[in-house]
Amino acid sequence: MSQQQKLSRTLSGRHINMIALGGTIGTGLFLGAGDSIQKAGPTILLVYIITGFFVFSMMRALGELLLTDHSQTVFIGFIKKYLGEHTGFVMGWTYWLGWVIIAMAELTAIGKYMQFWFPKTPAWLWELLFLGILYSMNIIAVKAFGETEFWFALIKIVAIVAMILIGVVMVVFHIRSEAGVTKLSTLWQHGLIANHGNNLLAAFQMAFFAFLGVEFVGITAAETKNPLQTIPKSINSIIIRILIFYIGALLAIMTIQPWTNYSANTSPFVQVFSGIGIPAAAGIINFVILTAAASSLNSALFTTGRMIFSLSPKNSFFNKLNKHYIPMRGITLSAVLVASVIGLNYIFPEDAFGIVTSTASATFIVIYISLLLTHIKYRKSEQFANGEKLFLMPGAPYSNYLTILFMATVFLILLFSPNTMITTILAVVWFIVLFTISLYKIKK
Repeated sequence: MSQQQKLSRTLSGRHINMIALGGTIGTGLFLGAGDSIQKAGPTILLVYIITGFFVFSMMRALGELLLTDHSQTVFIGFIKKYLGEHTGFVMGWTYWLGWVIIAMAELTAIGKYMQFWFPKTPAWLWELLFLGILYSMNIIAVKAFGETEFWFALIKIVAIVAMILIGVVMVVFHIRSEAGVTKLSTLWQHGLIANHGNNLLAAFQMAFFAFLGVEFVGITAAETKNPLQTIPKSINSIIIRILIFYIGALLAIMTIQPWTNYSANTSPFVQVFSGIGIPAAAGIINFVILTAAASSLNSALFTTGRMIFSLSPKNSFFNKLNKHYIPMRGITLSAVLVASVIGLNYIFPEDAFGIVTSTASATFIVIYISLLLTHIKYRKSEQFANGEKLFLMPGAPYSNYLTILFMATVFLILLFSPNTMITTILAVVWFIVLFTISLYKIKK
């Protein structure tokens, strides 16, 4: 690849660490925690620890692969190298489509969040404004993207840390809220598991989706100043972030108020802030969730542009960079497709769009499994036998098989749950269609 075709390496360790942080904190925690608590009760803490362990295992496999060739534009290149052209083609375009659909959902959400403060302003206006700003940042400089993600992630972190500190202070000083005196025993006073464990498996599904996007640090590897140092540091810190931000936040939420008080349809963060006498709770959380959605949209534009660049034939129209060494053409195409949701929202009901979004989420499980299989193949290759062994995945290949088993179980939960059965079947159909196209394309 010529110098002109090499991506810019301008993301610093500060950017990568915050991007990795943002990848593990999303609307799944801010909005979905209420539903998870209702399904599992305080046992949700154990569910997140188990899920987080396997997510971390997958990330260690990805981290080892990235350091074998950190010039790869996206990690799909490793799948293509070790699992073959067919699998690489299917997983590459699946990952691209998944992020496009996620971006569509987040853009729709941004319009709704802004109407909280400006109910008379049409949602499409805010959607165009946010998309235009984030698109501009993505095509001007990689560092601009990194700075944007840094501040988006910081806002989410501040909100969670504030929640944890409030919980600690209220427990230590036995401060009274509308739920009564705050004490640690509030956590288990109504039992440790909800509904006699009947919905525990569904809680694993919710916890898994809360971590969706954690692999995004793998997309930034080719544009990191010092990948040998920053990538291992960012990935290793994931387990600490899981304990602090997920376990810490959920522990604080269920200590300040009994877990039975939380509704599946309302953010527990809003309920907690309201319960301790902060009237602006809804506005505060709405702002935090808005930044979470904007962060996801920002990451989607970054990812999809590089996916098109990576998947396109060499020297083709979409395999070229602009003067800032950014795949502008790929980002532009993705932005146009994402913008189409503004019109689609008027045609299709929200339920139909939710089905498509769930389908994209189900496909991520298959991509994660493919990453683990790729790592197994790499460990059996001559490159591993003869190459420099950096950032080795602990317990491989047994840890690979165990993680694959866990993720396959989550996929089966999706397949046999009434609410997600159709979306999972659609995901399977998508893979069959793409694989058929791949066979025809490569044969031709």
